[in-house]
This record gives sequence, C-alpha cells and structure tokens, in this order.
Amino acid sequence: MADLCLTLLRGFRLEWHGATVDLPLGSQRLVAFLALYRRPLQRAFVAGNLWIDGTEEHANASLRTTVWRLNQLEFQLVESSRNQLRLTPGVSVDLHETDARARQVLRHEGSTALLPSDSLLFEGDLLTDWYDDWVLIDRERFRQLRLHALETLCEDLAAVGSYGFAVEAGMACVAAEPLRESAHRALINVHRAEGNHGEAIRQYELYRRLVEEQLGLGPSASLKQLVESLGDRDDVVTGAQ
Repeated sequence: MADLCLTLLRGFRLEWHGATVDLPLGSQRLVAFLALYRRPLQRAFVAGNLWIDGTEEHANASLRTTVWRLNQLEFQLVESSRNQLRLTPGVSVDLHETDARARQVLRHEGSTALLPSDSLLFEGDLLTDWYDDWVLIDRERFRQLRLHALETLCEDLAAVGSYGFAVEAGMACVAAEPLRESAHRALINVHRAEGNHGEAIRQYELYRRLVEEQLGLGPSASLKQLVESLGDRDDVVTGAQ
C-alpha cells in the first residue's frame, strides 16, 4: 500500500499512512487537477483553469499561495519548479487504477473473476459533488469508459458461466445509466444463458417502461427480436396497447 493515497471516486479524500489528511478546498482542487492530467503542467495553465474569475495576476498569486500551503505538509504531495507543477510520483490515485482496470477489461485481458478493486468500477463516479468544467469533462469521459467496461465484464463473466457476478456487473451498469439499452441487453443475455427466461422478460419489461415513460420511445427492433426468441410472448414484448 502506498504511503500517500488519493481518492477521487465517490468524493475527494487524501490519506497518509492510512490517516485522513484535511485539505482546504483550494488545495483539493489543485491536487485533483494535477491528478487528472497525470503529467507536468505549466503554472499559467493551472492558474488559468482553477481561478478563472479573477485577473491573471490574481490567479497566479492564488496558485503560489496554494502551492506554499501544500509545501507545509509533512510529506511532498506536489512537485513544483519555476514553470511547472505535477503530482508527486508514487501517489496512489484510485482513478488511475480503476481506469487501467477498465481498459484491461475492454481488451479482455487478465482474470475473468471479479477483483477486490472492482468495487470502484461498480460504484465510483468522479468527484460527484464538484461542478467545475474541467471536472465535468473528465467525469463524463470516465463514466463512458466505466459503462463500457461493466458491459464487457458482464458478457465475459457470463461466457465462463459466472452468472451471479455477471448479473452484478450488468446491474451496476444499469444503475449508473438506467436508459442504456446495451446494458439491459447484456443483462437479458445473462438471464437467457442461465435459462432464466422469466428474468430476461422482466428485465426487458423494466427497460420498456423506462424508455416509454421518460423518453416517449420504445426498445429497438433488435432487442424486441431477442426477447421474442424466448417464446411466443407478444403481449409482453409489444406491451399493453
């Protein structure tokens, strides 16, 4: 376990040797910004993005003050030079680790079993209570990566007969985006593979009601055909008229 652990999923938290470190909001924003970019950044770029409402002089002064405060900690969290800043190498960042796991899943690499670290893949969204533009962009990037990884994990687990964990992965994807048809399709396929046709039809019905009530749309023709293949259930597949 790393001495310094930075959590960005499910909220900001910094730990040093297992103890939580309290940082002012300005320091949190700087640390999170550097962690998202994962490389040395020009000071002017950092100041201009974090303090956009003031003058350039004010932004640069605020950055210097924030860096000075971070330098008063018992450990080095940010490395700074005259022109650049970066997060100190060796800081464990949950976003980086979960991002790497998601990409591993998408490449169908590694174990097909669930790992302890997959809990963040199942539940973690990036800094959910932050509304800065630079956070919103990366949050959506990670959300899309996470959703695709969960769908792939659902399919891969079902392919090796691990149906319970496959359902768990599929449900996590549906919970993250209830209107995502591909997530419901993955779950329906798990139920079909396990022989639980009633569960497959129930999942289809849940999705059909959601998209009709919230979007005024219906399931795609291909999804209808998938459920129709389970048997002669036109009343279920088409819905009550």
